[in-house]
Amino acid sequence: MTKSNASEANGLPVNQILDGDCIEVMNSLPEGSIDLIFADPPYNLQLKGDLHRPDNSKVDAVDDHWDQFASFKVYDDFTREWLKAARRLLKPDGAIWVIGSYHNVFRMGAELQNQGYWILNDVIWRKSNPMPNFRGKRLTNAHETLIWASKSEDAKPTFNYEALKELNEGIQMRSDWVLPICNGGERLKNGDGEKAHPTQKPEALLHRVLIGTTNPGDVVLDPFFGTGTTGAVAKMLGREFIGIEREEAYRKVAAERLSRVRKFDREALATTTPKRAQPRVPFGQLVERGMLRPGESLISPRGQIAKVRADGTLISGEARGSIHQVGAALESAPSCNGWTYWQFKRDGKTVSIDVLRQQIRAEMHD
Repeated sequence: MTKSNASEANGLPVNQILDGDCIEVMNSLPEGSIDLIFADPPYNLQLKGDLHRPDNSKVDAVDDHWDQFASFKVYDDFTREWLKAARRLLKPDGAIWVIGSYHNVFRMGAELQNQGYWILNDVIWRKSNPMPNFRGKRLTNAHETLIWASKSEDAKPTFNYEALKELNEGIQMRSDWVLPICNGGERLKNGDGEKAHPTQKPEALLHRVLIGTTNPGDVVLDPFFGTGTTGAVAKMLGREFIGIEREEAYRKVAAERLSRVRKFDREALATTTPKRAQPRVPFGQLVERGMLRPGESLISPRGQIAKVRADGTLISGEARGSIHQVGAALESAPSCNGWTYWQFKRDGKTVSIDVLRQQIRAEMHD
């Protein structure tokens, strides 16, 4: 049974947009059934009066009824209830992402901890093209904050470290992300040519979240679905999604958007896995299989020579031991990755011994 079919068999309405109040709908879904939740709740911006640009044109700000709360207490009660419903849905190793502005993210962060979630990171999404502060009374609001939290302190949530590293040109992904706001052709419009949703998130943001913290086939829930960015990216990346949205206009736009999305092929969905998750290959196996012969020379980056011994150890002068130990001794270093350190000669060319390890791993996979 595929993961998608398994989800359907467990009563999950995968790849659907559900109509209704997010708390009521979440409480109707099976407990412990969701891998990841991405939540972009109302920010409770507390806007007072219209906002105008220097040319006196009106700014299309967030003044919709769904962002109106009578008091901080009302908002906090709402936050407590939906986070409680969300935590019930998460699998034991599940996780949640919430996003907000200075108006609400600190209140959400406190409630996450109150309920037993375990905060893993806060991420600053720095907007490369933020809206200016037209009144000139405050700093330009150039970022939003995301909080990534597991269901509990003991949970082991998905984290595709190597995949995020590759997205960042081989450098460890940091907790400050510079991405543009949603604009241009990605910005959805309604029938009147106006923004379909005032706070539509860019697909690049969700792509990074889902690549980093889910795997193909995982079920991702968005309780504030809006125009469906989470669902669109989940579908492209081979994840299952469930969207909850009470506003009919947003559901209509999201459904039309999702109908145009095609899932990437299986090969394109594969992501770089951590080396520790790959099968372990002892260096001695290369000797056993004749890929390297006893007495053959290995060469260090500085041209030092070590001889391969029949038991899979090396000897170089007074240094002897594993490929890692001898490399560390020659470099006077506390440790050394022998697989990337040592090379050998074949047909006049210098080749890393790691090529031979990858060859064995490929055979094991086949």
